[in-house]
Amino acid sequence: MNLVTPRSSLQPVAVQGLPAGFRWGVATSSYQIEGAASEDGRTPSIWDTFCRVPGAVHHAEHGDVACDHYHRMPEDVELIAGLGVDTYRFSLAWPRIQPGGRGPANAKGLDFYKRLVDELQGRGVTPWVTLYHWDLPQELEDAGGWPARDTALRFAEYAMLAYEALGDRVEHWTTLNEPWCSAMLGYAYGAHAPGRTDMGDAMGAVHHLLLGHGLAARQMREAAGSDPLELGITLNLGTATPETDSDADREACRRADGMGTRLYLDPLVHGRYPEDVVEDLAAQGIELPVREGDLAAIATPLDVLGVNFYRGALFSGVTEDGSPTDADGLPVVRGVERDLPRTAMDWEITPTELTDLLLRLQRDYALPTVITENGAAFDDTVAADGSVPDSDRTAYLADHIEAVAEARRQGADVRGYFAWSLMDNFEWAYGYDKRFGIVRVDYDTQLRTLKDSAKWYRDTIQLTRNARTD
Repeated sequence: MNLVTPRSSLQPVAVQGLPAGFRWGVATSSYQIEGAASEDGRTPSIWDTFCRVPGAVHHAEHGDVACDHYHRMPEDVELIAGLGVDTYRFSLAWPRIQPGGRGPANAKGLDFYKRLVDELQGRGVTPWVTLYHWDLPQELEDAGGWPARDTALRFAEYAMLAYEALGDRVEHWTTLNEPWCSAMLGYAYGAHAPGRTDMGDAMGAVHHLLLGHGLAARQMREAAGSDPLELGITLNLGTATPETDSDADREACRRADGMGTRLYLDPLVHGRYPEDVVEDLAAQGIELPVREGDLAAIATPLDVLGVNFYRGALFSGVTEDGSPTDADGLPVVRGVERDLPRTAMDWEITPTELTDLLLRLQRDYALPTVITENGAAFDDTVAADGSVPDSDRTAYLADHIEAVAEARRQGADVRGYFAWSLMDNFEWAYGYDKRFGIVRVDYDTQLRTLKDSAKWYRDTIQLTRNARTD
């Protein structure tokens, strides 16, 4: 069963089974919180453009102001430090650092992130930098976007501009956040920027995202030399469970796992794309644009795998009326809804499947992992006294942190947990309608308020640390 923790038992307690040195953090991304979309040399990203497409984003909302973090950064860092976390994961805005995606670095853009890093370190919080969280410079999309090989080269160039500026003070680097979302939601399904709908383009994007990661990782390692560097990539991962033990349902899970997990991790870890996925794509007339040397670059060794987990899934290999093929004649991979608690995103809450995932990753890929995102949107209400009681979110965090601890107890080398998100923010195509934050943001006044979940998280972290040191 995946029932959430009873609301009556949501008192902070020390989490058992986590090692000394386990990281506790919160996470954000640049476009979702920064605002200042046209200040200090920043040029438009694909999300600035996509938000202006009629019907693309809820209520035509956008990130021009968002949480105004660009102007309120010091007070936000003070808030982060007050939560007792030791790590803050944030992303750099490519069009703020390298306007247009080509040429020299923008000093004003870099200065903002230097100040952010200095503020964090001055308060004892470790910065964890993500180089790319979906805000591709619009000029690079105009030149072909991620389906174009040159974008991978441009990404490596941008990565080095960032590393050269911040590498003396930042040790923890993530190249890409959720390349599946960039490729599939952006280029296959049209739900995210840039809003294209071509599966061939999406598979080109997959390969060039991974190639960009590999090229950047290789160059950053060379530049680091003997300096400390923990380098990784973050993938959004889940589990694929067959609805029944039928051949069709197990085949659907193979396909779902192939396109959602193995298509990324096999080249990253093993230096090859999975043969069955390559064959499935070939049956659709699609070939990954691999050139000599690409896979060796993609397989540049990782120090850590970032895992973003929100839910597992149940799959069937037939339509609801029993057909094994869809309207396009392709094999069916159909998600099956279960009678489980759900978030405001209508996502099933499946904490035990996070344990399953971490154990599978340990078994098949043997990489240290950090949960770089985990959290939930719920419809919060501000109480008369100004507090924000959010027991649903608190229960969600409690269940998933316990799932991480259980994975540790069973042998998974998971080394940290970062709550998504620090604060309510621009939630992509949902605009400001969905709130993931453990800190509430009043978008009219920009007032930040700790929700009950933030207080629970703070106290749980402290109790867990105390239990390890007593």
